[in-house]
Amino acid sequence: MWAIETCRTADQGGHVDECGHCGTKLISYNSCRNRHCPKCQFLKKERWIEAREQDLLPIPYFHVVFTIPDLLNPLVLRNQEVLYAVLFKAVSETLTELSEDRKRLGAEIGFISILHTWGQNLMDHPHIHNVVTGGGLTRGGRNWTWCKNGFFLPVKVMSKLFRGKFIAYLKKCRAESKLVYPGAVGHLAQQAAFNALIADLYRKKWVVYCKPPFDGTKGVLEYLGRYTHRIAISNHRIVKFEEDKVSFRWRNYADNNKTKIMTVSADEFIRRFLLHVLPDRFVKIRHYGLLGNRCRRKKLDRCRVLLACTDQTKEERKAETWQDALLRLTGIDTGKCPACGERAMRTVEIIRPARCKGPPRI
Repeated sequence: MWAIETCRTADQGGHVDECGHCGTKLISYNSCRNRHCPKCQFLKKERWIEAREQDLLPIPYFHVVFTIPDLLNPLVLRNQEVLYAVLFKAVSETLTELSEDRKRLGAEIGFISILHTWGQNLMDHPHIHNVVTGGGLTRGGRNWTWCKNGFFLPVKVMSKLFRGKFIAYLKKCRAESKLVYPGAVGHLAQQAAFNALIADLYRKKWVVYCKPPFDGTKGVLEYLGRYTHRIAISNHRIVKFEEDKVSFRWRNYADNNKTKIMTVSADEFIRRFLLHVLPDRFVKIRHYGLLGNRCRRKKLDRCRVLLACTDQTKEERKAETWQDALLRLTGIDTGKCPACGERAMRTVEIIRPARCKGPPRI
């Protein structure tokens, strides 16, 4: 909260630029660069997408979403680091095992997993979006196998395997005393109550949704641009703030995806927003299989040989400053004077942050 409140203010420090042509001076304050800030994701997102563009193959890509039942939300909220990791593990193992099964695809796929923790109403709703290759390498990397008829894997099979894996890891976390049970989940500290939760989870339908393939690599990049560095709510969804009330747009999926306006108290709005602040250093975007960081380049090179396509990695961009990147992506030239129009702005003074050590600890 301190980072977002002080973003682009004197508390974060900044610099003074002066035009060498007309003498105009401008003060620019630093951004907080916090990954939960609604104003600090643009350049980071664009650079990440450009890096991913080099990994894309000329193949179909699927969008697969894994969601846990609402029954788990209170427990997950109080054990975020442990159970978000379990969610990633259950999802990745489900996709990997089923795709390597010779009765299914019989190949190693590649996929990017992206954690989202919110619903449109800003309440907790953990789920993982996956961008999955529509095919993969057979054992030993000898051949490329395509998904048949634009179909990835049966969602019912994925749902059951995902449910089994998540519940198994949940039991393991309890056995190893990795879970805590404060507040509203205090009753789960009792074994009988925990067993009842497990029984309810087995009876629940676990939602796995597989959308049709993206419209080429352009469609994949557009999707990644929308979802990868998204936060719980962006500024454009906030309609108004008056009399300690915040109104924002949301889509009601239960009512045919109709867009509505929700009004809540400022305190409630902030509470909902903070539900989605991830644990420190927790990685919310992960790469698996062919796209795994350890051997991505080698496996993608083999894929390109089998698919007879060119290697786009040779077209890597040269290192550029954030000013050059901003100019290329938006046309905004930070070196141009707004008064005389000459490209003669230069930094003449550095403004030190008002609080170098961040927020006070309480």
